[in-house]
Amino acid sequence: MSLLFGVGVAFLSLVLAARGQKTEPLSGLGDQAPFRGADRYDFAIMILPGGTECFWQFAHQSGYFYFSYEVQRTMGLSQGRHITATAHTPKGFLIDKSQDIRGQINFSTKESGFYQLCLGNQQNHFASVQVYINFGVFYEGADLENNQRNEERQKLNDTLDAIEESTRKVQINIFHMWRYYNFARMRKGSDFFILQSNYNYVNWWSIAQSIVIVLSGILQLYFLKRLFNAPQVTDPRKPRC
Repeated sequence: MSLLFGVGVAFLSLVLAARGQKTEPLSGLGDQAPFRGADRYDFAIMILPGGTECFWQFAHQSGYFYFSYEVQRTMGLSQGRHITATAHTPKGFLIDKSQDIRGQINFSTKESGFYQLCLGNQQNHFASVQVYINFGVFYEGADLENNQRNEERQKLNDTLDAIEESTRKVQINIFHMWRYYNFARMRKGSDFFILQSNYNYVNWWSIAQSIVIVLSGILQLYFLKRLFNAPQVTDPRKPRC
């Protein structure tokens, strides 16, 4: 009985702990900063025919969320490269939708929480697509954690304020340069796969045409030889006048 009672207590505690977990970072835990992951990501992903892939990115209020994608190549029977991209609020409401080979979804975050990003390949039922995506969130001014600490500090003098403002502008400019660099990477990867596909297409088509030309030449030679093949006629089988 004591063993069963102990197991029951442990199970109840796990259930209560699981129900007490929130889907967003906790705040107000003293000096411990809330965990919210990285602010930006860029990678390529393969989406199966008719499949959907979703991602969640945490963002605080008063931030700027960006999401861009580009279909780099298709693998399968179909050659369609259009996909469906959607962005939803932490409460599940649709923010924006894009249906194209490449596109962007940018918006300001009105609430804190995990924003959902989804890529759907429902238009291609017989081909997988490789999609390069780049998404994240940034905040005007210094980092959020630094802002919370700076509120408790004394005001800096004019010289340090000017240095901080210049540094902030440099960081924002570097961030936008990084975004433009990712756009260039998207386009470069897409162009590379298109060139590779065209190269393979030309090679296989040339080989097929060469085989057809050789076979047609052999068949022509064979039929021409049959036209000049005269049967051997003996004296009893000679035609009479």
